[in-house]
Order: sequence, then structure tokens, then C-alpha cells
Amino acid sequence: QVQLVESGGGLVQPGGSLRLSCAASGSRFSINAMGWYRQAAGKQRDMVATITSGGNTNYADSVKGRFTVSRDNAKNTAYLQMNSLKPEDTAVYYCNVFWADGRSSWGQGTQVTVSS
Repeated sequence: QVQLVESGGGLVQPGGSLRLSCAASGSRFSINAMGWYRQAAGKQRDMVATITSGGNTNYADSVKGRFTVSRDNAKNTAYLQMNSLKPEDTAVYYCNVFWADGRSSWGQGTQVTVSS
């Protein structure tokens, strides 16, 4: 059974940093791409950053220069390093995995709150 385990969320002051992790398991298929999405209260879920198996990355304009997505292919794990956090970054962050068989899986979400 496919499982995505996220960790690293929490409460941080503006200007602070957090690192999210997402470990994927349970599929016999390889991973084509991994990504991070976020959903603030009352808003839609939006893409934050994605990374392909080859290391190509894509970022939302709002996080460029502050967030860095990376992955360890051997561990099927993706990371999101978030620096210079702002209150508007407050949201539930979800990990997404796009498998080689065309299926997509979502993590359970981890809360990130940026507040003084």
C-alpha cells in the first residue's frame, strides 16, 4: 500500500526556517516527480515546488529565492527547505508523488504556521 509520510512542520517566527520531508513507499513503480503543495485556510491548494527524477525543479513565484526543493532518489524522499518565512506562507503543506504508472499520491499534510 502506498504511503507518504510527511514531517517537519511547526510554528516559526517570520524570517525563520523550516525543513519539510516526505518519504514515499509501497509502490513497485518508480517515481517520476515529487512536489509540494499548500493550502491556506479558505483557499485552494496551490503548487509550491516540484522536482523531477532528473532534478529539474519548478517553483511558485511567491517562493522563488526562499524555498528549495530537493530529493534523494535512493530513499524516495523529497525535501522542502523553507527560508525567510513570511506569515503568508502559513498553510497546510502536502507532498505529492507522481508514479511511473501514471498514478498520483498525496501525503496527509503538515501544518506550517509563521507568526510572531
